[in-house]
Amino acid sequence: MTKTFEEINRKIKQGDAVVLTAEQMIDYVRENGSKKAAKDIDVVTTGTFGAMCSSGAMLNFGHADPPIKMQKVWLNDVEAYTGIAAVDAYIGATQLSESEGIKYGGGHVIEDLISGKDVELRATSYGTDCYPRKKITTNLALDDLNEAYLLNPRNCYQNYAVATNSTDKTIYTYMGKLLPNFGNANYTTASQLSPLINDPYLETIGIGTRIFVGGAQGHIIGEGTQHNVKVQRKNGIPVGPGATLSVRANLRDCLTKYLAGASYTGYGTSLMVGIGVPIPILNEDIAKRTAIDDSQIYTKVLDYSLPSRSKPTLKTVNYEELRSGAIEINGKEIKTSSMGSLKKSREIANLLKKWIEKGSFTLTAPVAKFPQSECRDMKHKVSYVRDITKKTPVVGLDDTLEKVSRLAVEKGVDHLPVVENNKLAGIITTWDITRAVAKGGKELRKVMTTNVITARPEEGIQVVAERLKKHGISAMPVVDESKKVLGVVTVEEIAKLAK
Repeated sequence: MTKTFEEINRKIKQGDAVVLTAEQMIDYVRENGSKKAAKDIDVVTTGTFGAMCSSGAMLNFGHADPPIKMQKVWLNDVEAYTGIAAVDAYIGATQLSESEGIKYGGGHVIEDLISGKDVELRATSYGTDCYPRKKITTNLALDDLNEAYLLNPRNCYQNYAVATNSTDKTIYTYMGKLLPNFGNANYTTASQLSPLINDPYLETIGIGTRIFVGGAQGHIIGEGTQHNVKVQRKNGIPVGPGATLSVRANLRDCLTKYLAGASYTGYGTSLMVGIGVPIPILNEDIAKRTAIDDSQIYTKVLDYSLPSRSKPTLKTVNYEELRSGAIEINGKEIKTSSMGSLKKSREIANLLKKWIEKGSFTLTAPVAKFPQSECRDMKHKVSYVRDITKKTPVVGLDDTLEKVSRLAVEKGVDHLPVVENNKLAGIITTWDITRAVAKGGKELRKVMTTNVITARPEEGIQVVAERLKKHGISAMPVVDESKKVLGVVTVEEIAKLAK
């Protein structure tokens, strides 16, 4: 049995359409089977709510008198891009306030406009014959603008990785605060409610699809940036980011409940965006796919302590495990938490369901499908720590200073990693040994450095060079994720690479 968009829209307008949320569809298919579900159900609604950094708003301020060709524009001290026309600007969600830094940014400006607040517009220009004005400062509200629409280049990742941290220090990322030594694991995808998981092959989703965006009716205007369909899949679902959407909506129709500025400690600002996509149940295959549950949706757990694109995959987990509150890594139970809101994701799916049931929201068939594109990293010369790692002898925690000094002389090295149970425990240099011997010291434990600055083999040379400079050291051990010593990287080797 097959249906068409036209048939479903006719039922919506007559008030006869049967609509379920993605979570309700799971139960329906379990009880009745996919064949009956395909016959009985017309639309499945989805929802997701979380930080979507690649977002922003296109604004037209109207002309001043005398007119100005805005070269630079700030809204509440957040710079917007103006290389478009005289009085148009695009404000990005992650652009920071020049006075408040990461406490306030483009996402907050968008929220302020939606909430009815005035924002300060400050603009400068080089001046022309037809646009003689060189400066202007004024206050504007959303109603004072000609056009104001949300224009998000990349939203709604199909699936996203889990972030954790293997190092001894807390790190701050766009996936939130990650505690040391696998202290927590953060995820963001709405899993069984997520729009692009319920249509994993994008059979019903494409350019022109009407959707819920930030509390308003908006549209998909194309594939999002970094759209990637050539990915590993399990149960049909990408085990990783996958597809993305580029979306548009009238800012005047949006609600701060579903579109709000956010600030992440140590990272910057973003925009919390709510998106809901209706999935028309055109056939049994689509019915089956919209009934996928958390136990069937998998993603990777990545170690975010490595500032590199090639973050190590620690394991693969499903969302049933993630939503249980804990996962296991290397025999350790790690608490999990979501960076998105499951509650609001459900609200969005239910609100979209009500709109359709009332007949105020009809479906649009895509005018074009998305390309089968692959996301590639930037083409540039890159060297990794593994390329210049030098093998080095190691010493044991209970070795004497005499033995350590003899080894340093024999091997001609200035830095010796200290290990315990095959894991890095400290480091000692020839200078440490000389100073200790001069003072009559004999125990390695008392003179070695225990707070060791390290590198990983997958890290880029530039990042490690900056780390060496920051800490004023000439070498550091290279370790793997289990803290096993692989060698050392030195300033001398980095300098050779730069020649």
